[in-house]
Amino acid sequence: MMLFLILCPFAVFTGLMLVASPAVSLFAAAAVALATVAFDLATGRSLKIMAAGSATIFLGIGSYVALVDPHVSVLSVRIAVDLGVLAIALGSLAIRFPFTLQYGREIVDAETAALPGFRHANYIITLVWTAAFVLMLIANMLMVYMPTLPLWVAIGIAFAARNCAVYFTRWYPQHRRSKELQASTT
Repeated sequence: MMLFLILCPFAVFTGLMLVASPAVSLFAAAAVALATVAFDLATGRSLKIMAAGSATIFLGIGSYVALVDPHVSVLSVRIAVDLGVLAIALGSLAIRFPFTLQYGREIVDAETAALPGFRHANYIITLVWTAAFVLMLIANMLMVYMPTLPLWVAIGIAFAARNCAVYFTRWYPQHRRSKELQASTT
């Protein structure tokens, strides 16, 4: 459920970019991101760096497209979104508060969240997502600088990067717990 909420604005943006204008896609994604923020706050959860940052990115770029340059290219919009998301991930690491930490704290008990390994695991997961964001950015940049490259190559890179990050996010905490259990029994 948590991954769905995180990825939902991006899925809306990506899906709509195939059939609608960049402004419509950006504002729809912003609305979904704001809805995830509202859902978190309504259910007593914390305001998330990624959700609030995504809403800000989509609103900011959408406003630019609607008010300043309505003819901006689809690839430029995608690159701007990719850069914004990458900035959020890198910024969260720079301030020593990996963006995945907020999500992680809400799905584990307080005792687990207090463990030093918990914060370390969230740094690792955030780094994996940051790498995925870099790959998605590269995929979109390939489309700009190598226009003869088939579209499916860039889409494949982006989907593979995202899916690997999702898989890793689900796998790594369990892997880490099993290693800690093995270490404690020996």
